[in-house]
Amino acid sequence: MKLAIFLPNWIGDVVMATPALRAVRDQFPAAEIVGIMRPYVADVLTGTGLLDRHLYYNPRGKTPEQRGWTFLRQLRAEQFDTTLLLTNSLRTGVLAWMSGAGRRVGFARDWRGWLLTDRVTPYSRSVPNPVMDEYLRLAERLGCTSRPTALELAVALQDLAQLDQFWSTVPSARRDAYVCLNTGGAFGAAKNWPRDKFVELARRITTELNKTVLVVCGPSERDDARWIAEAANDPAIVSLADAKLSLGLTKAAIRESELLVTTDSGPRHFAAAFGVPVITLYGPTHIAWSDTRYEMGENLQLKLDCGPCQQRECPLKHHRCMQDLSVDTVFAAVRRQLSRYPSRRHVA
Repeated sequence: MKLAIFLPNWIGDVVMATPALRAVRDQFPAAEIVGIMRPYVADVLTGTGLLDRHLYYNPRGKTPEQRGWTFLRQLRAEQFDTTLLLTNSLRTGVLAWMSGAGRRVGFARDWRGWLLTDRVTPYSRSVPNPVMDEYLRLAERLGCTSRPTALELAVALQDLAQLDQFWSTVPSARRDAYVCLNTGGAFGAAKNWPRDKFVELARRITTELNKTVLVVCGPSERDDARWIAEAANDPAIVSLADAKLSLGLTKAAIRESELLVTTDSGPRHFAAAFGVPVITLYGPTHIAWSDTRYEMGENLQLKLDCGPCQQRECPLKHHRCMQDLSVDTVFAAVRRQLSRYPSRRHVA
């Protein structure tokens, strides 16, 4: 059996898909499983063994092999028996149909039901429900009998080595007792907690709890991460802003930490996959969509008449869902989590 799996486009969604990927791998151990994905999510699954190999697909990218007819010819040449679509777009439905695969499993939405051989009726788009469960429903339709619930990731040795090298450049920091802060995400500015609040939180963690603070970031959050560390003006508060950034480095940093404090963005799921306590700051998004039932996670969200609105920018321009979430509230959660789960750093 040769199986193609169209992976989600968001980092967090790929992590939430790992239980479904594990179900597929366990159900079809002899199958060749090929992930079809955007290039920027490839490092998420490195080292997990959930896929045998991958094909990059980027319809708006600059690489001809990753889009258009060139990619389609490559897809057809694979001669897949089955395609499993964890994506919801009409475009990927067409690709699965044109791939020549005899079986095509996916959600019958966005006018693509006729392109599928196995049509799964999606749950409501207006009533929040965990996307992790939706992926497992698709795996079940494929024939998988197990229903894993744990998120699954791995860290490469070279990423741990890079993290070691980073810590060697900041001897004033305590790498044996640090808290990670993650400031942003690809969804939009509405998910962001104000930078000055992150500065105040970082200072309180270092002065009151005697912890180092490491601000992790992706390329688009590099400036914010650098600003927070510089504004804090404390040798125990550092950032990865000037490092060679990668998902692997972020995974390694979170895996080795005592706690992650993060906005509702992809890296929050890294903590769950590695058994690290996490505090997630929710603004415009409904908690249920990305719920993974992680026991060591604490979610903070204000109850407001205007939310959660699911908008990338605050439509009312006041952004109270994040502006009114106080440092005192978040720091109290930090104390709780560190008290509940002391000394839970990963042991290699």
